[in-house]
Amino acid sequence: MSNSALTEVLFLLFLLVGLAQLLGWLFAKMRQPKVVGEILAGVVLGNAVLGRIPSVAHLVADVRGQGQVLDFVYWMGLLLLMFLAGAETQQLFTRDERREVGWLAIVGTGLPFVLGLVFAPWIIRPSLAGPNGNRISLTIILAVGVAVTSVPVVSKIFADLKILHTRFARLVLGVAVLEDIVLWLALAIATATAGKAALDPRAMSLHLAMTVVFFVLGLTLLPRAIKRVNKANFNVLAQQAPVAYALLVLLAYCAVAGALDVSLVFAAFLAGFAVVHKKRRIFAEALDAIGKVAFAFFIPVYFAIVGLKLDLIRGVSLGMIVLFIAGTCAVKILSVSLAGRCAGFRGLDLINLAITTNARGGPGIVLASVAFDAGIISSKFYTTLVVAAVVTSQIAGSWLDHVLRSGKPLLEPRAGTDVASAGAEENAAA
Repeated sequence: MSNSALTEVLFLLFLLVGLAQLLGWLFAKMRQPKVVGEILAGVVLGNAVLGRIPSVAHLVADVRGQGQVLDFVYWMGLLLLMFLAGAETQQLFTRDERREVGWLAIVGTGLPFVLGLVFAPWIIRPSLAGPNGNRISLTIILAVGVAVTSVPVVSKIFADLKILHTRFARLVLGVAVLEDIVLWLALAIATATAGKAALDPRAMSLHLAMTVVFFVLGLTLLPRAIKRVNKANFNVLAQQAPVAYALLVLLAYCAVAGALDVSLVFAAFLAGFAVVHKKRRIFAEALDAIGKVAFAFFIPVYFAIVGLKLDLIRGVSLGMIVLFIAGTCAVKILSVSLAGRCAGFRGLDLINLAITTNARGGPGIVLASVAFDAGIISSKFYTTLVVAAVVTSQIAGSWLDHVLRSGKPLLEPRAGTDVASAGAEENAAA
């Protein structure tokens, strides 16, 4: 790469990081999810705003034309986001409230997913499909898009509102974790089945089998093996350079997944899951260090590039966006409300749970990115999924903030054990 080309890349990264951090800060000040501002940074640099200026459009086109450096930063941001999300899965998931989590996960997630699968054949249109999209992969993407809940964005909202350790947060994040494990597997199947009509069924079956096996091993045997290696006396790296060791686990998972033709996104999630495996304290400082760098540079650039990919001139269908958001929100909220009633919740509890679990956030954007990069969905459907993720996250954050400011508990206290949780929520509201 020539000096002038490298200068263009560095300058565009400067603009992306600077705008993403600035707009993210502004949205956080407005008590909105920071990720919305980060995506908006890419939109500002895109063809709908600053991209109308010839010099800016030329710079963006030149850098995206070269591709390698920007693509690397984009993928590192995505992989680090999934790696840290996998680590948070172990940190936040507990065995408390099994009955409530079970109802909310099985009915609140299962029903939207099944409805998406059932009605997809009547909903799918050619305008939704990308070059590699087929009915199976599009059906799965649509069903996941209806059912998904965001672990990273929801946990960030809870942290900002200081309710991360309340019963309400435990319930929502417990449900979100269970959802994501199943839905990431469904997304893995969608990418494995993506392809043209001439795709070899034998090759597709082998690809699908490898994906499922890798995913199952990544949730069961591999974490136990990594746990043993973590504590082994010969593991000098884990003891002396835990940050490097954690990153090596991430790279090893991704390398094996790449060799097996399995999506690197799922490999990164499973790597974070395996590194922690209920022993987060061993790598707490290492994960915090990785998180500081990732959230300062790589992840904001990833979300900014997501916004940069949005074609707001030719790749937007307002009708598709409105119908998708209205339809999926109605299905998800009604399903979670039904699940909540089965679990024993009533009144405002149901509304709080339904609106919060409807936040698609990071996983919704990852779903859109993975499906779009795999050629499963069109640019219009990609824009629709990203906008839906942003809007639902904003609604959830604003609603929870409103409830807490009004002095109402997010969940009515349950006899005996939940008084402390209710008190914590009321203190957060104050």
